[in-house]
Amino acid sequence: MKYCTLSLAALLLASMPGLAREAQAQADTAAAPQQAGDFRQRGVEDEVIYFVLPDRFANGDTSNDLGGYADDRLVSGFDPAHKGFYHGGDLKGLTEKLDYIQGMGVTAIWFAPIFKNKPVQGDPGNPGSFSSGYHGYWVTDFTQVDPHFGTNEEFAAFVAAAHARGMKVYMDIIANHTADVIRFAEDSYDYRSKGEYPYSTGGGVDGERINKGFDPSDPSPENWARLTDPAYAYTPVVPEAERDVKVPAWLNDPIYYHNRGDTFWIGESSVDGDFVGLDDLFTEHPRVVSGMIDIFGNWIDQYGIDGFRIDTAKHVNPEFWQAFVPAMLERAEARGIPNFHIFGEIAYDTPDAITAARVMTEAELPYALDMGFAKAAQLVASGKESPAVMAEFLSQDVIYPGGAKTATGLPTFLGNHDFGRFSMFLRDYAETDDTDELLARTKLGHAMMFALRGVPTVYYGDEQGFISDGNDQLAREDMFESRVAEYNDNVLLGSDATTAGDNFDTAHPLYRLIGELAAMRTASPALRRGLTTIRAFDHEGPGVLAVERFDDASGQRILAVFNTSNTPIKRVIGTESGTKSVVSLAGNCPAKPAAPGSVRISLPPLGWAICELVND
Repeated sequence: MKYCTLSLAALLLASMPGLAREAQAQADTAAAPQQAGDFRQRGVEDEVIYFVLPDRFANGDTSNDLGGYADDRLVSGFDPAHKGFYHGGDLKGLTEKLDYIQGMGVTAIWFAPIFKNKPVQGDPGNPGSFSSGYHGYWVTDFTQVDPHFGTNEEFAAFVAAAHARGMKVYMDIIANHTADVIRFAEDSYDYRSKGEYPYSTGGGVDGERINKGFDPSDPSPENWARLTDPAYAYTPVVPEAERDVKVPAWLNDPIYYHNRGDTFWIGESSVDGDFVGLDDLFTEHPRVVSGMIDIFGNWIDQYGIDGFRIDTAKHVNPEFWQAFVPAMLERAEARGIPNFHIFGEIAYDTPDAITAARVMTEAELPYALDMGFAKAAQLVASGKESPAVMAEFLSQDVIYPGGAKTATGLPTFLGNHDFGRFSMFLRDYAETDDTDELLARTKLGHAMMFALRGVPTVYYGDEQGFISDGNDQLAREDMFESRVAEYNDNVLLGSDATTAGDNFDTAHPLYRLIGELAAMRTASPALRRGLTTIRAFDHEGPGVLAVERFDDASGQRILAVFNTSNTPIKRVIGTESGTKSVVSLAGNCPAKPAAPGSVRISLPPLGWAICELVND
């Protein structure tokens, strides 16, 4: 496999005459987006994101491993030998590893929530159900850093250290739910199948009417003043020991929750039901809207963070986001943060844009984490589906609110902490355990992510060849020395290491490749901001995908060609007709067009070529 071997944007520019001339002439600060002094001027499309779970990355301070709780795994949540408990990673460790992270060309760090969590949750009748809040999604205090991760002062130090390097910081936030505190007096009762509207009556369809005159669709203050009883569907019961556990204090009042029992993921339960027991916030309530705006606006005000990834965005009523997003952008602008990146988690598992585009339109969310891209990349890079799947997916860019330009700001990814790692999908879809083939396909997938539209988002550990056994807890391995047996028996790609030792190898072939791809993208306006034209794709079996990226502001044009098959391919690809010469950014590009409007490309098995098409 041949690919660009330069790891610094400046050296890369020097090797590309056409692009170097453009970069020198362009006054736009985005032409040099790596500089620390002007990092806030980078557009959202200019970033390379690294997503990390702080608990699983680096343990910089062992004194906070227990989070200040008693030394009992069911109290503190700390058990480094169990995949579902705290392992000791923290903000200090993350700060100490900024050199390692930036060495890949990363420009923005997104990490799982760092707010104070309920340490342990589970069913007392099922001891095996207990796990901890190491992942950050069981929040009790939205104003404090979880003590397992450090302090607010250490968070401030982390943000300052990242900003000093020109790196942005994205927080993972939750407005859909809090930790599981509220219980219910009634036995399980399926109100929905009975046709009962839960805000109307209690105790069954024929039960006594509650909150007389209240209409949840009426936004007027007079209507919301009628809401006095939180027993919409079930009667909430809060254990005495947890009555005041949530911060800010208004979060302790059950009237600000839906109290309808667990969601079953469809219909009104998708928005109003408890997410696997987690207390579902009544996000239609004006007090909840203003309260959440205050909570997350304060993190912007105090720490100057640069963006939010929104957890479970599609499980919140659209009107909430219509109020929340403009308020956050206004707070960011007032803080001197002009390119605040907000992207929602809109979970689905198909290679299309329809679900994300619909929710973005309804909720007026500016961007979404690109689930469709992940599935298309998994299917195509594995060879399970033809390149037509990715071509069809990219052709849907026009349906996003704002059109294809919006698609350039969608964070793209290959695998994550919920679904599982990219290499696992490749193994399963390609039906092979051949580590050489899996490494080559993993490289191919990363080349696609960095050369196709969207903001590439690397999942921590992928750069060290991690290959998960499954999703969720099984895809959340430790970067530092692990004691989890289910992690330590995994074979890593491109390395003889295991997760039993630390994995911060800057010579790892995937770490090096990501750095090279990041430098290529950072130096290229067309790869960061260019719109897509599909140039070629094979319909049957593995084969060729070719796209052209064009940036109108700079005039740069890039041809990206990928071979998803295990055999070499030679192909003539149609291009824009004015091309006079071709410059190789990665892979093997010819020096000149084969004829006006065409380029002859030769690709090795599972190879790629990224070529700049120069008109002068």
